[in-house]
Amino acid sequence: MTGPGDEAVVRRVLPVAPEVAYDEWLDPDGMLEWMCPHPARPLRIRLDASIGGQFVIDFEDGGVEATIAGRYIELDRPRRLRFTWSCSTWPDPDHASEVTVTLDGRADGTTLMTIRHLRLPSGLAEGHLHGWEAIGEQLAQRLALSAQP
Repeated sequence: MTGPGDEAVVRRVLPVAPEVAYDEWLDPDGMLEWMCPHPARPLRIRLDASIGGQFVIDFEDGGVEATIAGRYIELDRPRRLRFTWSCSTWPDPDHASEVTVTLDGRADGTTLMTIRHLRLPSGLAEGHLHGWEAIGEQLAQRLALSAQP
């Protein structure tokens, strides 16, 4: 689903409790497996999981290396993460968009994850929508494997 022009919104049910899903968003080693929509792949992820702390994701996509960077605005375990998001390949690489990840626990032990990416540069919402959909699927697959006994 998308919102108006500069927004991408994705919802995905994850097969784990909100605490597990939340912690995955702050695990740089785990994020190496799911953070970039395949066939793109993260090369290095560094993060300081504190309010105002920075994260940097160096990734490769089609032979091109690029960097995503941002700062954490809100860390409310297990319900919500909010952070800025900029990409070195954007027309203005200093443009700061904002991502909010909301994790709502459900009675069956699963979590409804909503990723809302706001203030995207003009013309980039659809690409980010597809990227976040793929990331949500990759995260769900990783969590399904880790949840197996």
